[in-house]
Amino acid sequence: MVQNVKLSLKYSTIEEKEIMGYAEKVAQIHDELHEKSNDPKEFLGWLNLPKDYDKEELEKIKKAAQKIRSDSEILLVIGIGGSYLGARAVIEALTNTFYNYLPQEQRKTPQILYVGNNLNPDYVNDLINLIGNRDLSINVISKSGTTTEPAIAFRIFRELLENKYGLKEAQKRIYVTTDAKKGALKQIADTENYTTFVIPDDVGGRYSVLTAVGLLPIATAGINIDELLEGAKFAQGKYLDKNLKYNDCYKYAVMRNILYKQDKNIEILVSYEPKLHYMIEWWKQLFGESEGKDGKGIYPTGAEFTTDLHSLGQYIQEGRRNLFETVLYIQETMSDITIRQDEDNLDELNYIAGKGLSYVNKKAMQGTIEAHLEGGVPNIVLSIEKLDAYNLGHLIYFFELACAVSGKILEVNPFNQPGVEKYKTNMFKLLGKPGYTAESKNEEKTVTTKTTKRKPKSQKNML
Repeated sequence: MVQNVKLSLKYSTIEEKEIMGYAEKVAQIHDELHEKSNDPKEFLGWLNLPKDYDKEELEKIKKAAQKIRSDSEILLVIGIGGSYLGARAVIEALTNTFYNYLPQEQRKTPQILYVGNNLNPDYVNDLINLIGNRDLSINVISKSGTTTEPAIAFRIFRELLENKYGLKEAQKRIYVTTDAKKGALKQIADTENYTTFVIPDDVGGRYSVLTAVGLLPIATAGINIDELLEGAKFAQGKYLDKNLKYNDCYKYAVMRNILYKQDKNIEILVSYEPKLHYMIEWWKQLFGESEGKDGKGIYPTGAEFTTDLHSLGQYIQEGRRNLFETVLYIQETMSDITIRQDEDNLDELNYIAGKGLSYVNKKAMQGTIEAHLEGGVPNIVLSIEKLDAYNLGHLIYFFELACAVSGKILEVNPFNQPGVEKYKTNMFKLLGKPGYTAESKNEEKTVTTKTTKRKPKSQKNML
């Protein structure tokens, strides 16, 4: 097992002495985070989570995942933002690239599909048609249960599930990940006797992938969640060293802020591995919601090379010089393919005959980094040995901790997202939601409703 996410300064334009100028500040932030880690109000539960994970909850997750695998061809994950991005990132990184397109007998685990992350009716109807008559289970993930997108999706698909199986069987196929004690979804789950999992009070959505929020779908996809947590646990121990000289996680946080002060206010997370598409999406939410406030913050975006070199490459090379790149480099691919000699050589590729495609991809990465650096775009390179559960767990914890420290350096609160509520308030006013008027404050109202047992629905198959 690799024991490091390795950070390279070689192409960053940043000197070690510049980084060490932040040593005292970072040590103070380190102490502050760990001193407050047990205070639920600080939302720092993720900090010690890998080591302190509830063993009973973990076993419950594994048993539920096993049941879903045994009785369902599809697991429908209902959630938005941090409630699904982390799980999807890990599943797509660690399974076959075409996982959801494989026949059931080749996949051997349920197809994982996602809903509740948009409000588009065509998406929902296409999903209903795709499900057809196949057996399915639902995992709905929401702290409150009133977030509009997943709440609507759950209402629609719960009804479909009940009409397909009847109320009693449907109850066995609905898994709820929500608050331990309160909220609309917790009320519904208790009333309907659904299997429930806990979103810890002290863990925010974008930091929750290593809780039941992410672990149940990930385990259902056949991924070893013990190894995922072990990788994160190793990272937790490794980055306890508050000495900036020996802490690559803290160095990454500092380097981002050094470049930000040089007006490099857009960071592009780059991968040469298509499986990391949703890892980039998760990272964008993690840093975007954590740092984008008070008129501050690096704008996080992503690119997949070499694909995007043929769309964004020109801008990155010669456009505005307010960019820097962080490159995720996977040292070993899981497989390779050799380029063969061709007698005619009409495509003029015989100069690389006998080389593996992974070799060509690495040279494309090296050439791109050097070109972009020459064009005035600093590159931070993060490398991991290979894409497996252990290393990905390490990388997840690395980014979570780096994000917290980076936000603190920037002097913003990296654990809230007040700006997200504004669109909700406007939408609720426009939809005529009770309690929302032109004078309503910029926050979501909590409405307490009485939940009662429902009568079983008809057995009519609506799927």
